[in-house]
Amino acid sequence: MAAAAALFAGCAQAQTQTYAYGLDEYEYDVDVELVLAVDISYSVDEEEARRQREGYVAALASEDVIRSIQGGPLGRIAVTYVEWADSGFQRAAADWTVIGSEEDALNFAALVAAAPLERGHYTAIGAAIADSVERIESNPHSAPRRIIDISGDGPQNQGLPLEDARARADAAGVVVNGLPVISSDEGRWVRPVELHLDDYFQENVITGPGSFVLPARTEAEFREAILRKLVIEIAGALPSPDELNRVAPLSGPELGRAP
Repeated sequence: MAAAAALFAGCAQAQTQTYAYGLDEYEYDVDVELVLAVDISYSVDEEEARRQREGYVAALASEDVIRSIQGGPLGRIAVTYVEWADSGFQRAAADWTVIGSEEDALNFAALVAAAPLERGHYTAIGAAIADSVERIESNPHSAPRRIIDISGDGPQNQGLPLEDARARADAAGVVVNGLPVISSDEGRWVRPVELHLDDYFQENVITGPGSFVLPARTEAEFREAILRKLVIEIAGALPSPDELNRVAPLSGPELGRAP
């Protein structure tokens, strides 16, 4: 964790940063544009939805995440926290905010914690991805890395086809990473597993260079997965298969694998 958080340590901070690619130069005001897209459909009960949000709040305010942000070339990111369910339900619990300090991170986490908790009926992953791409393309910030971090406890059952949603993300240069929440027990954390959900996310949800799936099967694993996933994404690192399996160890072949 410390290695990932310190990946960009020592880089100079400035108001803007110019990155050169070939003969072209691009100026950015943040290191990462990040959408945290969180499933709050009715397959997750109200108490579990609150615990899920609490996991994000704790991660956003953690020292590891703050160090990772401050270690970037600019030392700040732009982030929004969006809760989603069916195709017409995508709501920002906290709108785009620039985080560059511990105070910024704590204030953003407080906004997320205080937002009303509303829920929807279906699981429209494609619509959530398309909405997140639109949020990235329409926000006032610019970054060399644009990421959607999407969590979910089941496969899509409504809305825009995932193939179309992924094509939109690819066209916009947006990476989609997945955090499938998996359970094998009735009434524990989320609904019982109906398929290899991490395989489903790997094959149907994530897209873009370096995209990855990091699964979690329990509440404790979920909190750890959120924290480590944020640090990896902000630092621009890529987890190894061994690191992924430490979050959600599985018997049999690896199911959570980096591409």
